[in-house]
Amino acid sequence: MDMKNTLILFYDGDCGFCNRSVSFVLKKDKTKKIFFAKLESDFTKKTFNKNNWNLPDMSTLYFIDNGVVFKKSSAILRISCYLKMPYNFLFIFKIIPKFLRDYMYDFVSKRRNKIANRFCFIPSKDQKNRFIA
Repeated sequence: MDMKNTLILFYDGDCGFCNRSVSFVLKKDKTKKIFFAKLESDFTKKTFNKNNWNLPDMSTLYFIDNGVVFKKSSAILRISCYLKMPYNFLFIFKIIPKFLRDYMYDFVSKRRNKIANRFCFIPSKDQKNRFIA
């Protein structure tokens, strides 16, 4: 898959909080162009290897926007640019220094399984074609 003009959110498929986040992005994505892939998938490994990106950490959210890798809080803020109002205004938090944003991201990430342990997302027929792996 060519990474130019491609939007892919890589997420932990075994994480209820992450699945809930994917469900949210699917519903709020104004472009309907964001694709999704589980970090555990062969597609993810092949994509990261092919593009000479460091292999992903399973506790981190990654977002590929036209071949550029965003991770942690930067990924969330970049994704927000593609969401419907008012969620696209989250991008304003980019003014907060990255180390502080990532500190908060890591704080939530370490507790994500306790936050939404049993959420199981089942995409609709229209949404299924946006899942790569």
